[in-house]
Amino acid sequence: MKKLQYKIDIKASAEKVYNTMLGMNNKETYQQWTAEFNPTSTYEGSWEKGSKIYFIGTDTNGKKAGMVSEIVNNIPFQMVSIRHYGILDGDNEITEGPEIDQWAGSMENYAFQEHDGITTVTAECDMAEDYIDYFNTTWPKALQKLKELSES
Repeated sequence: MKKLQYKIDIKASAEKVYNTMLGMNNKETYQQWTAEFNPTSTYEGSWEKGSKIYFIGTDTNGKKAGMVSEIVNNIPFQMVSIRHYGILDGDNEITEGPEIDQWAGSMENYAFQEHDGITTVTAECDMAEDYIDYFNTTWPKALQKLKELSES
């Protein structure tokens, strides 16, 4: 695993950026910026600390698939920490085995730092070597979409 980090400055309050990123007021804002990763991207569950949450979309066969995760911490307008521990294959949770072992326990963390009306969003994620090029291309696009949504 390698820790990847991405940052972007957004001309909006930390509250607005946080709410837009997580889809707190409207789930569609979450779906719009994460569509860069998967056009059908959404989530099921709660952003509350300790909660299970599914980050899902439709796979190439039209089947529901995604990550089984836990919200490790959530301090509104400041940070969110997510631990991934399984995959969702249709309605089946898979939490052990070879396809899980390479990234089980990986973390995804977001920090929101506001200064003079500009919020710096820092996204950090643990990533298996096979996916680094993909995420180095896709994350900047997703954060740019988040910026557009938050500044509108």
